[in-house]
Amino acid sequence: MTKRHLIFLRDVTFYTFTAFGGPQAHIAVLLREFVEKRRYITEEELMELNALAQLLPGPSSTQTLVGIAWKVGGLRLAIITFFIWVMPSAAIMCMAAISYKLFADKGRFTNVLRFVQPIAVGIVAYATYTFANKFLRTRTTTLLAIGSLIVTLILQNAYAFPILILLGGIISSALEAQPQEDALRVKLFANVNPNKVTYFVGILLFFAALGALINQTSVFSLPIRLFENFYRNGILIFGGGQVLVPLMYTEFVEVKHYLTNSEFLSGYALQQALPGPTFSFTSFVGGLSMANKGSGIVGQIFGSLVAVIGINSPGLILILFIVPFWEDLKKITRIKNSLSGISAVAVGFMATALILLVRPFGLDWTAYLIMICSFLILNFTRIKAPLIIVAGVLLGLAV
Repeated sequence: MTKRHLIFLRDVTFYTFTAFGGPQAHIAVLLREFVEKRRYITEEELMELNALAQLLPGPSSTQTLVGIAWKVGGLRLAIITFFIWVMPSAAIMCMAAISYKLFADKGRFTNVLRFVQPIAVGIVAYATYTFANKFLRTRTTTLLAIGSLIVTLILQNAYAFPILILLGGIISSALEAQPQEDALRVKLFANVNPNKVTYFVGILLFFAALGALINQTSVFSLPIRLFENFYRNGILIFGGGQVLVPLMYTEFVEVKHYLTNSEFLSGYALQQALPGPTFSFTSFVGGLSMANKGSGIVGQIFGSLVAVIGINSPGLILILFIVPFWEDLKKITRIKNSLSGISAVAVGFMATALILLVRPFGLDWTAYLIMICSFLILNFTRIKAPLIIVAGVLLGLAV
């Protein structure tokens, strides 16, 4: 490993502990630190990597950073960068899951975080509003969003998500197709190794089948099912952490009841106050899911590890698989067009989650007021989510 590679890893470490604010803020820091200051890549390369990450399912900030590392030092540097970026926040969320379970029964967490939970719903509302403004620009995208909202509210089934995402991409791609690009598409997919595609899909099918066949009372049953759940969500999530939350809430809280509404919101609020990838929230969900099924601390750590590996594996595999022939891929408008439909469906998912998250408030008008205030602060000021979360914690300690 060269001196330049070591300096790059040092910069990645610093970036990991200072990258607050989600994907939109992350790209600004990458532009300043990795392009303008260090010149690891050009601005054009950064924008192309970010565009590629938006086209792919998975954690967009993670994929962009790993793509930069691949360009700087190849596969080994990319893998090391991935672990430096992901593990610190994942470890903190794992410890939070363990602490939550230890102290929740004594009322400490519930009391301190009682104002934080409606703030978290306000953050989801702001993300939904922002995504709707950005992606619902046509009648087609608006109808797709409304359709996905209605279907998911009615079905509330985890397997509705992949079907709706697929339909959204197909519809938007078909309506704005570019027939003259067929030859280029043939050239591109001629370079795709079918064995790699088989392995990628095979992992999902193997763990899905294993989770269905293994005895539900087995100690290995839940970890296997959790890996399949997170791996599948890693394949489905277009748009980063904002879309991750509604998908996971519907599956893990509403459908499978691995967590309660309060537990889910507490973990999400804590993650918003941390630097690093939003996807580290899965560490909390995996750890607490194991705890709620009777596992001890070792089981919670294992659940967190399974969640982090499962949710990140698809995105990591895809970015390293596709970067080498991105020059051909980015020319295909049909692929770009499918993103608008996928994003519109994602907006519907987010609206579904918002409705489900608000429902437990009941007649608690204080919760509604805090949620609305959080939304207004995020929308009309430059105050960031971490500061609002910290304020909520301090308020919970004081009152």
